[in-house]
Amino acid sequence: MKNNNLITGLDIGSGAIRIAVGQTQEDGGLQIIGLSEGRSEGLAKGIITDIEDTVSSISSCWEQAEKSVGTILNHAFVGISGTHIISQESKGVIAISRADGEIKQADVDRVLEGAQTVATPPNYEILHIIPRSFTVDNQPDIKDPIGMTGVRLEVDAQIILGLGSQIKNLRKCLHRVGINEDELVFTPLATAEAVLNKRQKELGVAVVNIGSTTTCLTVFEEGDILTAKVLPIGSRHITSDVAIGLRISLDLAEAVKLNHGAAIFKPSHKNDTINLRELNSSEEGVISKKDLVEIIEARCEEIFKLIDKELMVIDRSAKLPAGVVLTGSGAKLAGLPELAKKVFRLPSSLGIPSGFNSVMQKAYDPSFATATGLLLWGSNIRPLLKRGIGEIKMGGFLGKIFKRFIP
Repeated sequence: MKNNNLITGLDIGSGAIRIAVGQTQEDGGLQIIGLSEGRSEGLAKGIITDIEDTVSSISSCWEQAEKSVGTILNHAFVGISGTHIISQESKGVIAISRADGEIKQADVDRVLEGAQTVATPPNYEILHIIPRSFTVDNQPDIKDPIGMTGVRLEVDAQIILGLGSQIKNLRKCLHRVGINEDELVFTPLATAEAVLNKRQKELGVAVVNIGSTTTCLTVFEEGDILTAKVLPIGSRHITSDVAIGLRISLDLAEAVKLNHGAAIFKPSHKNDTINLRELNSSEEGVISKKDLVEIIEARCEEIFKLIDKELMVIDRSAKLPAGVVLTGSGAKLAGLPELAKKVFRLPSSLGIPSGFNSVMQKAYDPSFATATGLLLWGSNIRPLLKRGIGEIKMGGFLGKIFKRFIP
């Protein structure tokens, strides 16, 4: 069975690989028809450390996805993350050559290409160039310059870059599995597609995606991305703390965290105990829930304080009206939004993927926010790719903006 309306999102994390398959509808909506999830090997903090293990992990999860939809899949919008990803600001300036001075799509393309000439660190490759605002003849803060008249067009843009060697390694893994990339997408941007709405992006919001070994921060304001950071700490560090603090194995620590963990201590936890035999028949002993929660709370608070330092750098600490949205596999700990509210001094909530239809409840799980976000990104950018606007590195919410630019 071949279906040209299928879109696939591939989220390659350090702890798990998740794939979502969607189908575009006649009304423009997106229906998710297949999901798969598998353990990830060969990656650490988003960086490929073993190509053979990574290929094996992707291949196994990809086969599951193909079985779930009953067809061969060979294209995907692929998430890329890791501590090697950086972002920086850039500007582009061009003269309008047309006699009547009217700004066309070609002028927007040229000014964005000009912004890409920014000096980049050695061995880095541009993943996205994100226009924040345009200036026409010294008139700033223009979102859509198409159709305006002027002699000079400028753009303020955010450039997201990745280490060239890591991008090549990822592409090598995809090629060996037989996957053609539709686009490499910085995962926090894709995640934001699934868990944020337009109003949140306008007011000012931070998305915190807690993965296995990394935590991604993305901040939006007035519809623009202000910053994107990848911090080398995640939910696996919480598990390690539990294992060390309670003197139990890592596997048992993960089970204890998932079944009984909480991110904030409450008086009701004081006398609660956890029988380890209930989680593993070969284990004996009883641990205090108070001790467990205190260990988890300390590490979660540390992660949030590191994020708050990044917000201070851009002068947005405690200054985002739409607050903080937590998502990712590590965000499902009980009490985590409550702790975030305390540390960030902002409204906090759990980010549930939306913007699509599906009969599979797993699609609405925060752990699938990136995979489903890649589908939403793809469904918005695909019409642009078909009409020849593929060289500009943008998508998702940017695609929505640039759809207006197509004559």
